[in-house]
Amino acid sequence: MSELRFEDVTVRYGTGRRAMNAVDAVNLTVPSGQVVGLVGESGSGKSTLARAAVGLAPLAAGRVLLDGKDMNRRRQRPAHRPLHMVFQDPYASLDPRMRVGDSVAEAIPRGSLTGTAERRKEVVRLLDLVGLDAHHALARPAELSGGQRQRVALARALAGRPAVIVADEITSALDVSIQGTVLNLVRDLQRRMRLGMLFISHNLAVVRYVSDVIAVMYLGRIVECGPVQQVLADPQHPYTRELLAAAPQRDGYAWDFAQDDGAVTEAEPPDPHHAPPGCRFHPRCPVGPLVNPERTACLTRDPSAGAADRVHTTACHFAAERPAPSDAPA
Repeated sequence: MSELRFEDVTVRYGTGRRAMNAVDAVNLTVPSGQVVGLVGESGSGKSTLARAAVGLAPLAAGRVLLDGKDMNRRRQRPAHRPLHMVFQDPYASLDPRMRVGDSVAEAIPRGSLTGTAERRKEVVRLLDLVGLDAHHALARPAELSGGQRQRVALARALAGRPAVIVADEITSALDVSIQGTVLNLVRDLQRRMRLGMLFISHNLAVVRYVSDVIAVMYLGRIVECGPVQQVLADPQHPYTRELLAAAPQRDGYAWDFAQDDGAVTEAEPPDPHHAPPGCRFHPRCPVGPLVNPERTACLTRDPSAGAADRVHTTACHFAAERPAPSDAPA
């Protein structure tokens, strides 16, 4: 059981005037044995943060720590890396020329098993763990369905004996009829093995189903983060409320924008190469300066600075303040 922590992580693409921070000074913790759901619209930086976690996207600044150890310092990289990723497209993440059993066996740490027979036995165990039969080990990815390929990808990730798994939109490429089965499998495996998990999705219903904590990302930054039930029942950031308003209404979680001060502002997302000053969401905010001109702080002051003092560590100047701890009874 291990804690994954992002400390001021920045990932930059390009150079000079065309440089863009796809992830900008992100702080996020995946507690040991818990699932953190990361949501946001396309282009918000979710997948880039996932790739940074496993070393596929170089960091411009900050650190990725697993149990306090920097995962991106080469001299500290262990032979067995306890952090594995499951990609969005299961077909692209598997070698089409290799049999499924060989792909899974390849991920087993060297020296952990002795002999071919033991490795084959472990492959069969892993396939059974994700609901596949032993004969699937002889198949190639093209001979399997999308759901079966994603199960193989999960088995391959588990073969590395990780402490934390990063799951990047693992159901978005699957048919709706298969998504529920894969989600049930993921939740069951996580609870049985007490794995930490960063679960990335743009589907709030999916995140609510599997996650303990939810983090909302917009234009490269985390704008709200807290226990999933609390965030969905009482969202503090206007962007979180917009995401909820766009989701199907059920269980009382959808936000009624009639409660806001103004109508939703119809606007295109800003150019990520030229992020707006102050609050990055202010050009689209339904309660910001476009609707309430007196809220000039949004135009110049970064709300991330005081996020720790607000409910759900919300990066919004007008979010509710975190209540002061009550005094202990005498």
